[in-house]
Amino acid sequence: MNLPNSITMSRIVMIPLLLWILSSKFPWQGPEGLQEASAAVLFILASITDGVDGYLARKRGQITTLGMLLDPLADKVMVTAALIALVAYTPQVVKVWIAVVIIGREFLISGLRSIAASEGFTIQASDLGKLKTVLQIVSVVAAILSHRWFEWKLGLIVLPVKWTAITGMYFTVGVSTISAIDYFVGFWKQIDRASKDRRSSFVLSRSGKHETVN
Repeated sequence: MNLPNSITMSRIVMIPLLLWILSSKFPWQGPEGLQEASAAVLFILASITDGVDGYLARKRGQITTLGMLLDPLADKVMVTAALIALVAYTPQVVKVWIAVVIIGREFLISGLRSIAASEGFTIQASDLGKLKTVLQIVSVVAAILSHRWFEWKLGLIVLPVKWTAITGMYFTVGVSTISAIDYFVGFWKQIDRASKDRRSSFVLSRSGKHETVN
């Protein structure tokens, strides 16, 4: 249990805390927006730890099997828990089908990564995947805040909180779908290349055996 893995574990611990804050059991609810602000800050902190643990693991040479298992698991559970909670918390922003598409995409990519690992290769995350992650963080935070605020007025500047959340969610769905297709195409190319290599090796081995018999 090194430092990067401890940070990953802290993100897992944040998940039930986030669900508690977004529930009706949270004691500090009111027009001040303490509930929404607390949930938003917690989700942002969890998102920051997602980058910090990976950075420290690479820098300190502490990449472990446990970390490789827990890190993507913590990410998927965090996003899944937040979206499911927001379907009940802000149904006007996070529709059921939006949560299903985003969560389904995460399960699909996890499955493809498992198959790729069993075949002995990896597929690097694309820029679309990174963009999806950023949009996901922004849209989830905005969706949480939109439960209390429709917009923020900062002097002459007006920040449309609710419309930012709605727009962000739809953009997240679009980018999630496109990045999933991109990942699947990359996965299929790797599988096809591996299959051709196996066929070539089989033909060579058969050819070599035939020459030996002669």
